[in-house]
Amino acid sequence: MTGFSGAAPPPQFNMAQYVIGRAAQTSPDKVALLVVENVESARPAETWTYRQLDRAVLAVARLLAAKGLIHGDRLLIRLDNTSAYALVFFGAIAAGLVPIPASSQLTEREAAFVRDNSGARVVVLPTHTAAAGLGADVAVLVLDDILAAIAEGCEVPTTYAATAADDPAYMIYTSGTTSQPKGVLHAQRAAWGRRPMYQGWYGISAADRVLHAGAFNWTYTLGVGLTDPWANGATAIVYTGDKHPAVWPRLIAEHRATLFAAVPSLFRQILKHAQPSPGSLAPLRHGLIAGEAPAPELFDAWYRATGTHLYEAFGMSEMSTFVSTAPSMRRKSGAIGRVQPGRSVAILPLDGGTTPLPPGEEGLIAVHRSDPGLMLGYWQRPEEDAAVLRGDWFIGGDLGVLDAEGYLSHRGRADDIMKALGYRVAPQEIEAVLAQAPGVADVACAEIRVRADLSVIGAFVVPVAGVALEPAPLLALARGQLAAYKVPREIVIVDALPRTANGKLKRKLLAALYRPAV
Repeated sequence: MTGFSGAAPPPQFNMAQYVIGRAAQTSPDKVALLVVENVESARPAETWTYRQLDRAVLAVARLLAAKGLIHGDRLLIRLDNTSAYALVFFGAIAAGLVPIPASSQLTEREAAFVRDNSGARVVVLPTHTAAAGLGADVAVLVLDDILAAIAEGCEVPTTYAATAADDPAYMIYTSGTTSQPKGVLHAQRAAWGRRPMYQGWYGISAADRVLHAGAFNWTYTLGVGLTDPWANGATAIVYTGDKHPAVWPRLIAEHRATLFAAVPSLFRQILKHAQPSPGSLAPLRHGLIAGEAPAPELFDAWYRATGTHLYEAFGMSEMSTFVSTAPSMRRKSGAIGRVQPGRSVAILPLDGGTTPLPPGEEGLIAVHRSDPGLMLGYWQRPEEDAAVLRGDWFIGGDLGVLDAEGYLSHRGRADDIMKALGYRVAPQEIEAVLAQAPGVADVACAEIRVRADLSVIGAFVVPVAGVALEPAPLLALARGQLAAYKVPREIVIVDALPRTANGKLKRKLLAALYRPAV
């Protein structure tokens, strides 16, 4: 099987210029970004043309250079989901820097690890007050400085940094197989590597208006919500208000979104709380789902209610999506979709080897290392790099089957990584926190199914002999040290954890210990 068969990116390639600069030249007055703060308002709070977006991104790049940052330096972004977040992210890339988009839910402990591990020279925060406790050696850039630079410097000429396609562009921290997250370092070419999604998943054109429900610290949102609409000269819509499921149909209709992207569970919540009807979401063409496995009945339930289809994609932080359904193909029950045009995907044996398995056999899902969308590697994790590379293939740890028609079915994870609200979460990270609690003798975490269509993180805790543990203090400890999406939704007190004779945890048996409340 050969490698990536699409066109290669130009040797000199700047992701921000590809995404924003090109459209600013060809369609300067086209609306690139709408920011909606209040669903009750018919008018967006902010409207940005491509010309304005281009100038603002370059103004941020100029500000960062004035702060003494040089090519390859890293900066950690800790802002809310506003236009400023997007401008700082792409402004850093425009300057040849490496932004690290972080969740605003991170605790100070978690943020300190990312900052120190990445070697970030600057932390971008909403206010100076938010910098309390960072220490005098940490440089801080606040929102007011950024907004002032955009307002004052948009007319000053500057250019995008002359970066190579393989130069670092940005880094995302995601859960690994240890108790600490790992940095996934992406190249400038990552935006070029998204080209197979344009028609292999979205069916996107410059006429589309794309609304994404996620936060900017997630590659799903940065890619589908910003990078891809702008690379296609389309309009991105960002909503910063209350996220109750019932608001999304109103946003779609009032701001004329033609594509809406979210995790499958949000589409299910919209059906429950908003009860949309056929035609009520016009001019929506279809919905895009990724980040977690959808309930099989969701597709038909959404179509019956709205008259529009959902198209699913499968990917990972290291690669983004590479298998999907699209308006141009039929959906096959039980399968995610087909490999996107140009990509090379195979199923490799679990026990080793680089010869792809024949159709119908289960194994590890592998992507050819020639794909321009593939990460540069894990930051300072050579052992984890080695674990995911096998010859010419990258193996992310997912199990799957390719059938004779080229449809891929996902069969779960080969490792223990959990999914929570679309995020990958390592059980070891949560276990390391809960193990600190007084009275805890042993602890392990796993996904547990609480409904037919919903899995959550469960913590199985063994108390010290004679100690009566209660869930509340354990949850309080977790909330103090972990982002909200990492906090277990269920605490299960057990007498012992399932282990082998050698003491190795049998994590796959944990879920059987859960008994839902009647």
